[in-house]
Amino acid sequence: MQKETALIFSWLNVLTKKRYDALIEKFSSIDEALQHIDPELLKSLGCKEETVFRALNRMDECDPESYLAELTKRGISLISIEDPQYPARLKQIADPPVFLYYKGSLEILNEPTIACVGKREMSTYGQRVTDMFVPVFIKAGMVTVSGLAAGIDAAVAKESIRANGKTVAVVGHGLADIYPSANKPLAKEIIEQGGLILSEFPLDHPADKFTFPARNRIIAGLSLGTVVLEAGEGSGACITADLALDYGREVFAVPGQIFDEHYKGCHQLIAKGQAKLVQSPEEVLSEIGIVSLSADEPTKHYDPADEQEESILNVLTTMPQSTSDIVEKAQLDTAIINAKLTMLELNGVAKNVGNGMWVRL
Repeated sequence: MQKETALIFSWLNVLTKKRYDALIEKFSSIDEALQHIDPELLKSLGCKEETVFRALNRMDECDPESYLAELTKRGISLISIEDPQYPARLKQIADPPVFLYYKGSLEILNEPTIACVGKREMSTYGQRVTDMFVPVFIKAGMVTVSGLAAGIDAAVAKESIRANGKTVAVVGHGLADIYPSANKPLAKEIIEQGGLILSEFPLDHPADKFTFPARNRIIAGLSLGTVVLEAGEGSGACITADLALDYGREVFAVPGQIFDEHYKGCHQLIAKGQAKLVQSPEEVLSEIGIVSLSADEPTKHYDPADEQEESILNVLTTMPQSTSDIVEKAQLDTAIINAKLTMLELNGVAKNVGNGMWVRL
């Protein structure tokens, strides 16, 4: 496929894999098919009236040279499914995107990849699960894949960078902008740290209710497996898990409390046998055949500095507790508790997981 053909067809945003195959069968090449674009051909491909009208309007306004210049100016590249650098794992699914726009290092998709997905309204527990799983994946040499949405997606990217790893963010809109806007600095940091931002949509395409499910199939298709870190009922993360199953990829779900609506989706996936219940990142790595390096590390040991630290450590557990709860259980003054918790966190044996909640590491 010639570069100009790819630029025009990707700008029209009508070419699914099924339509691509139909055009190849009819014209032998996409370059030849481009010469025959008209209302009748688009309708024969299954395009609706409004899609035909929009595509023809975009074709009239398309200037491939100017479009390429704009992409180059923004540091964005375009590849098609015919290019040798197209991601091999993604090409294996039933409905791969015909075009991919990207910014950053496409080569990291040759590394073992793991999708880490979850709710936009991330809970304290979900944050802790992310903090526990992602660094182990990174240390095992994996590249994380997520969607750059608020909540779990953003946390996955941040934790991957913090662990000196690479991450892929697949977005449901064109790369002219980043949605949500609050994640623009994070997107920039992903690229600076050797990661990748990826989209199948033309530069000016906005996010809408249809683009995110489409984005989810790419997340699932790029990855050896999908880990649902936190998901409510009907969550987009569950859609990604369903797609991963369709593609024959491994699916894992982290359980929560039975009363927690934030984990109803995870529990449904587990109950239906659609996802393997996992309680540690090492279980995921074992299932997909990746060696965990953390298992060789010695167990962390910490000797309390005094009786007050010992009392606090005896109170702390892996479940989050508020400072007031710790004060009540340890029978110490609030000022002492706050000071000692700070020291314990500096020594890596306790952690503030947000909203004044503490856990023992």
